Amino acid sequence: MTQAPQPQATAETAPVDERGHGAAAITETVGAVLAHTADAANPHSPADAAEIRAITDAMVRLFVGAPLRSDGQLTVKSLAEEAGLRRNKLTHKHTGLKDLFYALTKAQQSPPRVFTDKERDASDQRKKDLERVRAERDSLRTKIQQLARIVHVLEIENHQLRESAGADGVVRIFPGPRR
Repeated sequence: MTQAPQPQATAETAPVDERGHGAAAITETVGAVLAHTADAANPHSPADAAEIRAITDAMVRLFVGAPLRSDGQLTVKSLAEEAGLRRNKLTHKHTGLKDLFYALTKAQQSPPRVFTDKERDASDQRKKDLERVRAERDSLRTKIQQLARIVHVLEIENHQLRESAGADGVVRIFPGPRR
């Protein structure tokens, strides 16, 4: 009697702690391959392979939630601290491992939640209100510019009247048109 194969847990269906272990397994595999490659590429300098192993071991500890040297946050700073290396080793030398860490951290986070109809309606209403307020603002700006021009014209006319008043400084008002 054969058993049906068990479905594999994906990043979407797996609980958060299983996601962390999945990320840790990926990190271990990639780290082993990279360390072996670094050893093969440059056998006289085992420092690169040791750094790769330290970084991947630190990733595993952070993803499973068992940090030894850091605060346990999923940041490059914490990763470097956990690995016992300076941060620039990750940001300049081992950028592939840094990118892998960011990708696994992002994949480990839960997917964004879906908005409810009520929240969507409230958002639409806020957008409409914002459009209305912006239109009102633009209208008021236009009116302010018109009023500023009117005030400017009146100031010029007032200045011309004062100059034409003569030496006594009295402004004489001429009768306006009859109504």
